[in-house]
Amino acid sequence: MGSLSEYGRTAGAVHSLGYHLVWCPKYRRPVLVGRVAERLRELLGAKCAEHGWTVEALEVMPDNVYLFARCGPDASPARLAHQLKGATSRALRAEFGHLRSRLPTLWSRSYFVASVGRVRAATIRRYIAEQTTRPTKGMP
Repeated sequence: MGSLSEYGRTAGAVHSLGYHLVWCPKYRRPVLVGRVAERLRELLGAKCAEHGWTVEALEVMPDNVYLFARCGPDASPARLAHQLKGATSRALRAEFGHLRSRLPTLWSRSYFVASVGRVRAATIRRYIAEQTTRPTKGMP
């Protein structure tokens, strides 16, 4: 594990939680271009900041959104996807009429998510396996 300064903190937890999230417009239509793509970037940044989430990387392609965000332990991957897709869909469809006329909803219902951490899976397995060989403090 790294130094504690590399981790986020809440009242009851020290954490390092990151999510790689990918989603696309309904029917994978290439509508995320020009001003729509710019505005989407702004909205995603604002929504993440509102929740205290950090955008580590963001790429908006015509038919896909790729996001790497760091969140606290109160943000499940499903909550992250729901908040970001819901807020951006409402705002973009209100601002850009062609998104309402071309698509029944802006985003498809599905998304991809993978957890991203500072520690590799093999390191965690080894750390857990070694716990039985470590001396316990305060125990006879």
